[in-house]
Amino acid sequence: MRVYDSPVIKVNASTENEKMVLDAEGPLSHLAKPFLKRINNIFAEEKPISISEEEIIFSTWIPPIPGPVFSRVISAEIAAIRKKRVPDQFSIGITARCPNRCIHCGAADIKPEKELTLDEICSAVDQSLDLGAYLVAFDGGETMLRNDLVEMVARVDKTKAIATCFTSGFKLSEERAKALKAAGLYASRISLDSPFEAEHDRIRGRTGAYKDAIDGIRNAEAAGILTDMFVVVSPHNIDDLEEFYSLAADLEMKEMSIYEIIAVGRWLEHEDEVISEKDVSRLQSFQKAMNGKPEGPRVTAFPYFMGPELFGCFAGRRWMHVASDGEVMPCAYTPLSFGNVSEEPLETIWKRMGKHNAYKKDDAAYCMMRNPEFRKEYIHTIPKGAKIPYRLK
Repeated sequence: MRVYDSPVIKVNASTENEKMVLDAEGPLSHLAKPFLKRINNIFAEEKPISISEEEIIFSTWIPPIPGPVFSRVISAEIAAIRKKRVPDQFSIGITARCPNRCIHCGAADIKPEKELTLDEICSAVDQSLDLGAYLVAFDGGETMLRNDLVEMVARVDKTKAIATCFTSGFKLSEERAKALKAAGLYASRISLDSPFEAEHDRIRGRTGAYKDAIDGIRNAEAAGILTDMFVVVSPHNIDDLEEFYSLAADLEMKEMSIYEIIAVGRWLEHEDEVISEKDVSRLQSFQKAMNGKPEGPRVTAFPYFMGPELFGCFAGRRWMHVASDGEVMPCAYTPLSFGNVSEEPLETIWKRMGKHNAYKKDDAAYCMMRNPEFRKEYIHTIPKGAKIPYRLK
């Protein structure tokens, strides 16, 4: 099946032993060969969420294959090879309000004076699509506290991007889940900090947080939304990976995504309590082991996925985040702003970000917020009492 078609490069997808294989043809097909080989290696080693004669759903992070949105994935990869910056991943905070008080919250210092309106949010999303984004993630705070979330999802152009949503499960009722599915929500990312109820509630700072997460997962599953268990891994819960996975399997979730704890927000003073390179290797092994099994959710471990062996750090290069007051950041975990979407076009801010010394290089081998030199120059020098995210000059 043809998944990308241009006058100079055509990409085809086929299946061999229930594994997807991509190949290229055309005058400039040699440009696509390296990244297609890398993607094919992933496809060969790891299971997709589902596969049928009509389409392949490999991950909640990748559009269905084939389709117009997956064609934009290929376009973004080709753009990256040609040194063109495309914000593949666009996340936007739609509120800073939240019923929880997580001990590791990266947005704890963000105290916005305003909240973007529905039209401002939809305009920012449209502008990101014009720049080439193919994944739109609605983020918080707690996204379910926005009563107009369903309309936000509905207004995402589904021929250009998949729409996803982060939530703690709070107020993700049966009715809300059905409405989000009808609006075209592709996946819900429901966060869990521990597979054990008492510990999850302790970390979230609220009794009942675990029950909200489980109920939200079940309601999203029942509505037909792809469910992803989003786990922020730290030295305190990395030994619980098997328990997290067993819970995700018991709940019949489609994926378990693992991110790493970042020393920012309430965790800013805990720079020694982040994962190590040894932990990243452990996550790599866990991902490959779980994805080698025929049954159960697939696993995406981002410290490995965005490491030197695969794609490197996306922040400011292939990922752009907008805070709930419109400040534009390299990612949701980097408290630096390059402008505000209420004041300037997103394209202008994206270009400004790409010219900054921290982000004009082609790639970063691993998460920049784990880089001591980056933190020393940009994070530790944020003036005390300054507005977060801090506007870089």
